[in-house]
Amino acid sequence: VLVCVALVPPLAIIRRSLLRIERAHVRLFIFYGVVLALFNSIWTLSVQENGAGVATVLGYSSAGFTAIFAWWIFKERLGVFKITAISLSLTGCVLVANAYDPEMWNLKLLGVTTGLLSGVLFASYNMMAKEATKRGINAWTSLLYSFAFGAVFILIFNFLPLPGAAGSVAAIPPDLPSDGWLVLIVLSFIPTLLGYGLYNTSMHYLPASVASLLATIEPLMTSVEAYLLLGERMTMVQVIGSVLIVLGVIVMRFEKEERSVLVASAA
Repeated sequence: VLVCVALVPPLAIIRRSLLRIERAHVRLFIFYGVVLALFNSIWTLSVQENGAGVATVLGYSSAGFTAIFAWWIFKERLGVFKITAISLSLTGCVLVANAYDPEMWNLKLLGVTTGLLSGVLFASYNMMAKEATKRGINAWTSLLYSFAFGAVFILIFNFLPLPGAAGSVAAIPPDLPSDGWLVLIVLSFIPTLLGYGLYNTSMHYLPASVASLLATIEPLMTSVEAYLLLGERMTMVQVIGSVLIVLGVIVMRFEKEERSVLVASAA
């Protein structure tokens, strides 16, 4: 809801037409909203069951699922270089998130299920974002309506007998002090709005699998920001993980070059 509140005014000022969608696209955004609501709900459960480190790693399995889904749905190439790049990046995420400790992986069935399902659902979100771009829908319009419908479905989920559901309207708003609300608003207005908006925009220029792979650099950037802003030190294992993530991005370049060579040969 806060993302929509933050996004409507600038769109209304910059280009009012971005606030409108065609009737033919309503069904797409309903499904888009369901996927986003399910992802956020399952991701929250995954963090509760697995802890932040393991939940993050399992969530980034979305890079692999996205590559498979994009190959199946959009006929994107799934070559050796792309598979290698994904493997390097996911291994790097494990190291950067400090999820290499075997004790962290003493998971229950619910933890494994929610963790992997969060990866599948974010991969599904990527497919919806790519489909929206193929239909010529602006990335910011896509962001607005996916979050709007997502908010509606999250509200519905909160009245169902599900784990973590609020159960009533009064229990839905978080019980936070004023500074807590300020942090929540800032997180909604800046990282969430810009993060998802720019990610959706990248779908206009990149294959879904490539955009998803590049997103795995997030744990690396988090560690760098923690070092610069909070003075936290990266361990040697985290440095190695960071190198692997960067190598994954570099290897992806070979996939692009290989595709260009194949196209040239076919011509």
